[in-house]
Amino acid sequence: MNWHKILGTTPGEGMQPKEVFSYSIAGLGQNMIFAMVSSFLMLYYTDAVGLLPGAVAMIMLGTRLFDAFNDPIMGSIVDRTRSRWGKLRPYLLFSPLPIAIFTVICFTTLPGADYTARLIYAIVTYNIWAILYTILDVPYWGLSTAMTSDTHKRATMLTIARLACTLGGGLITLTVPIIVGFMQSRTTGGLLLEEIPLEQQEAVRAAIGSDLRAAFPWIAAVVAALALPFIFAAFVGTKERYYSDEPPHSMLENFKLLFINGPLMLIVLSGILGSLKGMFLAGGIYFAKYNLGDSGYFTLINLSVAPGGLLASLLTPMLSRKFGKRDLFIYSHLAGAAVLLAMYFVGWRSAFGLWFNMAGLIIVGIPLGFANILTYAMIADTVDYLEWKTGKRAEGMCFAMQTFISKVGTALSSFAIMLTLSIVGFVENVAAPPRVQDGIYFANVFLAAVSMLACTIPLFFYRFTEKEQARAVAVTAARRGIKAEGGYDHTV
Repeated sequence: MNWHKILGTTPGEGMQPKEVFSYSIAGLGQNMIFAMVSSFLMLYYTDAVGLLPGAVAMIMLGTRLFDAFNDPIMGSIVDRTRSRWGKLRPYLLFSPLPIAIFTVICFTTLPGADYTARLIYAIVTYNIWAILYTILDVPYWGLSTAMTSDTHKRATMLTIARLACTLGGGLITLTVPIIVGFMQSRTTGGLLLEEIPLEQQEAVRAAIGSDLRAAFPWIAAVVAALALPFIFAAFVGTKERYYSDEPPHSMLENFKLLFINGPLMLIVLSGILGSLKGMFLAGGIYFAKYNLGDSGYFTLINLSVAPGGLLASLLTPMLSRKFGKRDLFIYSHLAGAAVLLAMYFVGWRSAFGLWFNMAGLIIVGIPLGFANILTYAMIADTVDYLEWKTGKRAEGMCFAMQTFISKVGTALSSFAIMLTLSIVGFVENVAAPPRVQDGIYFANVFLAAVSMLACTIPLFFYRFTEKEQARAVAVTAARRGIKAEGGYDHTV
């Protein structure tokens, strides 16, 4: 197979196929760990550790916002890094092992400890994990701009990388619910939660919690052990070509560069407004367990979203060339918002409603699949915009905004589902009354629709098109007396 033709690369010149695959494989491993924490830590806290939803809401919001605001700091540290491995790759060597270790620690608790001690332990361990993950995440995504300056090659590479990320996350979100569902079914004797007599529910609730406390550390350990070798591939198999050898800027100077970068700020605002557009995934485990009666149904929710997301991801390079990244993002998200609103008003309590919702999720997966790649590609373009306008490259700081968006999104979606559960009177591991079920559905679908609509608004003002990006790269290359794709005088 001629990978150079598929990827648009040139043998012996610039980015090579081996680098694309090494970079993508690392994303697969990274997202195995991220999916484990983002999809199941809330469930572990509420149903295994016994923390109240309101407390979990504050943990998720506080930790992720604290971590999100660490991203620009990490981005500035990356931009100030100078080493024999480059400015980005060193972090891909030293951060994976500590992340793997703390992924397991997050899914443990203090045996026999009181509620306050369990809460403090959760806060401390989750915050440490979040800081370690930032040290990996910011340079990983920034590396894409250091490998090639061609926006179309970069989009193709990011398409493959995001597909690998989706595969890594999907492996976890598809298999772990089956394990959890099997454990619940074994404990309940195959009965749904609402079928258990009231006088037995307290004992069953305690047994499910005990089983989850015992199982989740082992599940996390297996996930971390499988992911670790993949993550190291980004360090071993890639090269940095595009970086400036000028003296590093101060952190204050780097923060100023952020606000000069108007296109980046519009993408960030869009990302914040779109924080809840994936609520049906963030809160899907609760819908599966308490609305449908079995955690294993969360696998079906993920499988429903996957076809549309996969199709969109594969078509992104071609369609973004034809329609432009901005327009493809906007109009796919407007369509997705309309489908989510239709799902909400049809409801889920009838057989028709369930099938309608499943079909709707297939369609809604399409804008999510586009966004999965377009956001990264557009942020990569803004690195070129910044150098065009200021003469300074700040890959770390610019891609810190992508991880900032991701973490704010995780924080707000986790907070929204936990706050909803707290308001409607949720009790873990017992059958949910209609009020709780309706609250879960409202958070998962209606809030997602509003968010998907809102995220399009800032991008109507985004003007840095593909044509402008190519012109910016040509101008900055001419300033340095190099070819636009050939890179600076460094390869590390």
